[in-house]
Amino acid sequence: MNKLKVTGVLACIVLLVSHLSHASSILSGDDGYRLWLKYDYISHLEQRASYSQQLSHWHVAGNSSTDKVIRQELTYAFSSMLGNQAVDSQQGDASLLVANLAELPEALRNNATDGKEFKTDEDYLIYGFSENGQKKVLITGKTDVATLYGTYHLLRLVQTRQSIVSLNIFSSPKISVRVLNHWDNLDRHVERGYAGQSIWDWHKLPELIYQRYHDYARANASVGINGTVLNNVNADPLILTPQYLEKVKALAEVFRSYGMKVYLSVKFSSPQLIGGLETSDPTKPEVLAWWKQKSKEIYAEIPDFGGFLVKANSEGQPGPGDFGRTHAQGANMLAEALAPHGGIVMWRAFVYANEKNEERSKQAYSEFKPLDGKFLPNVLVQVKNGPIDFQPREPISPLFGATPNTPLMMEFQITQEYLGFSTHNVYLGPMYKEVLSTDTYAKGKGSTVAKVVDGSLFQNNISGMAGVSNIGSDRNWTGNVLLQSNWYAFGRLAWDHELSSEEIAQEWTQMTLTQNTQAVDKIVNLLMSSRETTVNYMTPLGLHHIMDEGHHYGPGPWIKDLGREDWTSVYYHKADEQGIGFDRSPSGVNAVAQYHEPLRSRLADPSTTPEEFLLWFHHLPWDYSIKSSGRSLWNELVHRYYQGASEVEEMAKQWSELQPWIDPLLFAQQTMVFNIHQQEAKWWRDACVSYFQSFAKRPLPDGLTPPAHPLDYYQNMKFPNAPGRGD
Repeated sequence: MNKLKVTGVLACIVLLVSHLSHASSILSGDDGYRLWLKYDYISHLEQRASYSQQLSHWHVAGNSSTDKVIRQELTYAFSSMLGNQAVDSQQGDASLLVANLAELPEALRNNATDGKEFKTDEDYLIYGFSENGQKKVLITGKTDVATLYGTYHLLRLVQTRQSIVSLNIFSSPKISVRVLNHWDNLDRHVERGYAGQSIWDWHKLPELIYQRYHDYARANASVGINGTVLNNVNADPLILTPQYLEKVKALAEVFRSYGMKVYLSVKFSSPQLIGGLETSDPTKPEVLAWWKQKSKEIYAEIPDFGGFLVKANSEGQPGPGDFGRTHAQGANMLAEALAPHGGIVMWRAFVYANEKNEERSKQAYSEFKPLDGKFLPNVLVQVKNGPIDFQPREPISPLFGATPNTPLMMEFQITQEYLGFSTHNVYLGPMYKEVLSTDTYAKGKGSTVAKVVDGSLFQNNISGMAGVSNIGSDRNWTGNVLLQSNWYAFGRLAWDHELSSEEIAQEWTQMTLTQNTQAVDKIVNLLMSSRETTVNYMTPLGLHHIMDEGHHYGPGPWIKDLGREDWTSVYYHKADEQGIGFDRSPSGVNAVAQYHEPLRSRLADPSTTPEEFLLWFHHLPWDYSIKSSGRSLWNELVHRYYQGASEVEEMAKQWSELQPWIDPLLFAQQTMVFNIHQQEAKWWRDACVSYFQSFAKRPLPDGLTPPAHPLDYYQNMKFPNAPGRGD
């Protein structure tokens, strides 16, 4: 067993023994499967009575499969929360009415919709009114899917114990395409997945439909996610064969009732690999014809199929560049095949190649900026939030704001490839908000990334946001109950990026963990600080990509001499006896030139560069003075590493104080995760400080305990079977 884990394992044993008096709760308690849709019984008598009075009789007017889902959800939710005190009723008797706008009496429709413009088929209204002295609630929209979203919103209000008196809530999604990207392979291995196997059991589909597929769709609909890309961007062409399309169809039929479309990642060379063609050149008529026929086959089976996600000419994947063609030519060929059916192409901008002899962070901009305006209207260029690769912290990708004539789709990573997998407790809501609220200055002050992505800045006619899923076959879905919050936060922000990450954390905590006000406050504080804590013990002051090679598990700032320089850690931190950091200023590779003013000038000068990005943009001396603290760069770097590890200990302590308010099984499981988290934060701290000290040749600041082992101890740690490895 890895020595690093011994202490944590022993602590777990002690913890389980200490809970023997609660054995029945541990064996039958909350295992996290229900996510934030627990609908626990409202024990507060007055609260329950108030909700029961307003929700005593409900009616769903329609008869579609989505309306059936709404009925099932209301029956389950109200019987659980109110104790069977609310019943399905006739429309005239209903205190809660769920109905499409077209099904409403004219007077009620006019009163409810006064001054409100329903721009999309997903807009919904929750409206409180009185009729014959009785208070009532109406949920309505142009479609049954809209009323489904409104139903989940009302249930969220009840779950978080908010008033449902005199409601007048109108909600419209700010992003039109809101999808999860599953990096799931057909053999059920999940690339960058840390919660078990893929939930798609391809071998048993289409005959065996697990309840988990329905519960997956319920969870997504509850936060407004309206699509799912079922397979890995490193796609297997078999997904487009009749054998697998039949399986995809079975999943699509489950998800349709929940307002979700299915999408597929496709390999660009599929015409050659499964189609028998001699080329996949997008300019060849026979290639376009093949994709048109394949699209026709798909839509014949799945009429609401969403479209294709493509990773091309990146990390060895085939693409139009193999034939001397541009990304626009490749994307447009697929877009032309999908357009008659209403499908879209999500074309990833994650491209980098060592033969281009250009610094990696600059390559996506260099590749796609010249193609602005050359993509067909049903193409979205999908851009990672930062210019490298889902690091704990990155500046925004300079592509945001650089393509006014090409809609850009945000790609966030929900799974924690670079943030400690599923044993580090990191709430990513603050990171998502940090990115979305960053100003690009593309059209002057206020040109935020959010306005680029939602299409409002450049009046794009389509918008999208994708999240790389952290979902697996573990009972708790995400390998760690606290990490469910990231799936939840992604969905809520994709629907409405103006929500605060703190508000989202509070909702999720109340719906998932506890209703106790004191406990909720502690958990929200813990969640809100967790991302900054992680940055401190992993990559402070703008350090990046210093994880171990390949699997990215644990620290590896010493990684060098790989197949290509930009796969190594030393490429990114450039530590030497003089200092540390990557010079992307005008005196270096000048990556700052890709940003708009005044951001460009601000990042070009270390004195005006935000400290969180200092070493991202500048190589600075070890004795450089840090403005905020007055410490030398060396002392500040060490201070932050130690601060981060100490903050994880404090997080674990805060969690331990929550025991009275958390389900025993859930509490025990999460405590074990915190034990691992503490050990690994110290590992990160000690390994990185030891390594960088070998260059800085300066002592640790006074009062800090030296690393537990010499540097070679950490360098010799190997994890060949770390989960989530890439293909």
